[in-house]
Amino acid sequence: MLNPTPRPSIVFLEHDTPFPAPEAALGPDSAAPGLLAAGGDLSVQRLQAAYSHGIFPWYSEGQPILWWSTDPRMVLKPSRFKLSVSLKKTIKRFLQTPGCEIKIDSAFLTVIQRCAGMKREGQAGTWIMPEMIQAYHRLHLSGHAHSVETWQDGVLVGGLYLVNLGRAIFGESMFSLQTDASKIALSALVAFAKHHHIELIDCQQKTAHLSSLGGETIQRESFLEIMTPALQQNSPEWIFKPIYWQEILNFNAPT
Repeated sequence: MLNPTPRPSIVFLEHDTPFPAPEAALGPDSAAPGLLAAGGDLSVQRLQAAYSHGIFPWYSEGQPILWWSTDPRMVLKPSRFKLSVSLKKTIKRFLQTPGCEIKIDSAFLTVIQRCAGMKREGQAGTWIMPEMIQAYHRLHLSGHAHSVETWQDGVLVGGLYLVNLGRAIFGESMFSLQTDASKIALSALVAFAKHHHIELIDCQQKTAHLSSLGGETIQRESFLEIMTPALQQNSPEWIFKPIYWQEILNFNAPT
């Protein structure tokens, strides 16, 4: 009698346990495709190690920390960003309206808290729990997490936060208090990325919203091949200049 084929299992991390190779993640036929490991901590060092290997944390209340490396991987290539006619008009109107501006890192903690508080279709709760907020705030203070913010008349109306290592950008979450405010922030990030010759923005998992903006899935192997050299380069200066809008708009933005 043949022994049954063993099922792949995830690794439980102790404080100093290194991550297994991303290829060890559970496959598409498993109950949790992309799940790689559980446990460990959310220290700056652990998060840096995770993202530098294409791994990210995602779990719900009552669960241990769960670490994922999805295959295929959802990415947004700035060169293939789909700027619809309506969004283009919205951005132009935004730029021409006094009191409207894009800022970076002026309210990181507020942005991530707003992302945590957003109600999303198909989700009963949020994965951005207090310990995640604290962890990414520490990552922000270390210079490796940033927020791109949409402001109107001194009020933060939308934005997103991300992780940055070298020339690699890993998008995390967005929020919007006004129509298209998060799309404006994402468009600004794409313009920023194009200006700094950043090849792709990691989006982790496929959504219809990201697909409508030009997001696509690529194999994990291809994703890592692109990200690995990007990690070795110097990080860009995280300041948004209005001239960056020229990267995605065919008119001269105000300087």
